[in-house]
Amino acid sequence: MTNNDEHATSARPAKTALASRLLMSVAACAFLVGTTAAWEVRAEAGKPWPQASAQATDLSQKAGQTAANLPDFASLTQAVKPAVVSVRVKAPAEQQMVNFPKGNPFEGTPFEKFFNQYGENNNGQNGEGGNGQQPKMSQALGSGFFISNDGYIVTNNHVVDKAVDVEIIMDDGTQLPAKVIGTDSKTDLALLKVSGRDDFPFVELASDAPPIGSWVVAMGNPYGFGGSVTAGIVSAHGRDLGSGPYDDFIQIDAAVNRGNSGGPTFNLQGKVIGVNTAIYSPTGGSVGIAFDIPSSTVKSVVEQLHEKGRVDRGWLGVQIQPVTKEIADSLGLKEASGALISEPLANGPAAKAGLKSGDIITAVNGTPVKDARGLAKFIGGLAPNNDVTLSVLRNQKAETFKVELGEYKDEKVASAQDESGDKGDVGKLGMTVAPASSVDGAGEHGLAVLNVDPDGEAADAGIQAGDVILKIAGKSVSSAHDLKTALKEAGANGKKHTLALVQHENSQRFIALPASVG
Repeated sequence: MTNNDEHATSARPAKTALASRLLMSVAACAFLVGTTAAWEVRAEAGKPWPQASAQATDLSQKAGQTAANLPDFASLTQAVKPAVVSVRVKAPAEQQMVNFPKGNPFEGTPFEKFFNQYGENNNGQNGEGGNGQQPKMSQALGSGFFISNDGYIVTNNHVVDKAVDVEIIMDDGTQLPAKVIGTDSKTDLALLKVSGRDDFPFVELASDAPPIGSWVVAMGNPYGFGGSVTAGIVSAHGRDLGSGPYDDFIQIDAAVNRGNSGGPTFNLQGKVIGVNTAIYSPTGGSVGIAFDIPSSTVKSVVEQLHEKGRVDRGWLGVQIQPVTKEIADSLGLKEASGALISEPLANGPAAKAGLKSGDIITAVNGTPVKDARGLAKFIGGLAPNNDVTLSVLRNQKAETFKVELGEYKDEKVASAQDESGDKGDVGKLGMTVAPASSVDGAGEHGLAVLNVDPDGEAADAGIQAGDVILKIAGKSVSSAHDLKTALKEAGANGKKHTLALVQHENSQRFIALPASVG
């Protein structure tokens, strides 16, 4: 051990010396390169001035050509920025009130003076007459933009929600009170109005959606700084954030932060392609994922807000859900498209027209329905009391229904679920069932689900304890034997899944259960 240690110790200086020599060599090379470069510079400097000037001119021309190929954000900004405003809102602060008992509960203790300072004698806030109930106001900041020369402004609903006082600040610093004309929480849009002038700078809404990859410029009032501009590209269309049935956002990567809400995003022609409404951010700041309400949605909503102060939407009166691959397989469909009716609501427009649970709506007025969200958005864009023609698949046969739309109240759209499951026989479903009639509160029909193995296929498909299985493949079931038989028949017919109609709390939905093999 001693010899090895001595050897290791003696080797270190050698390595250090070698490293020093290497560093010196590198330094020497660097010096030589620098010296050569200096000579070349001096030699270049010795050339006649016209030649050096020509090279400089050539570089300038190339730089100019490169700049000419880039968007002119400066000209665009100067043209549209005056129409963008900051929105300042006062609204009741959400807070928890603490009501002290009458008098000083700490009287005669060392804490008496603190209560006198902050409690009952604090301007009456917690004393008689105040009782801790004096409303406190909070301030919020957002963005908006003029869409007409007479003072109409578009912003987000969540910017002015519950506002008691709204003020806008123009790009030149002018401050004006604004009135809320109308709001729509479903699309998160609001329309404001300022008065006194008819020469406000305004911008137009684009009629076409921007192509993915195209340049866009976002403007607004991030963090209250006002009048800020960021640039980026369109990242995606049709983003669903799960905030409602009408989600259809444009995703952009231009920096959007708190306070940008309600501000416009422009294309290079200076038209508004969307309204900044949300960001994805683990930290609260921009990470390059922002979402805009498309101008097509803005245009239709704003027209109704201007006319009526609200948005009236058509209502079909159905609970709908996506057609997954498993559901499509169980119904013998080639494609997983359309909107599946899990339950037509009693006395609703669809029920009155004859639509049934299990029908798949494939088109409205000849326009194909891609999925449940697409149907909700399409119907919501139509006015109540209008007739629509629905193309429907019922038992794999095409049928047509005419429906008079009602007025939207609370149409439910089931979110897409992971209804996948490994193949297996009924013994691997992992659930215990009993006739619903034998279980208190489960009703008289179907199979009540008593227990569900969280690792089983039933749980993977979305079955929960307390659910009631009403039908399998369109047939009523009332025993475990009925369930097993239906799953085996589906497997024998070459299907990987079969459709179960399930009662979950107060609603019905379809769930694709894995068929039995063997």
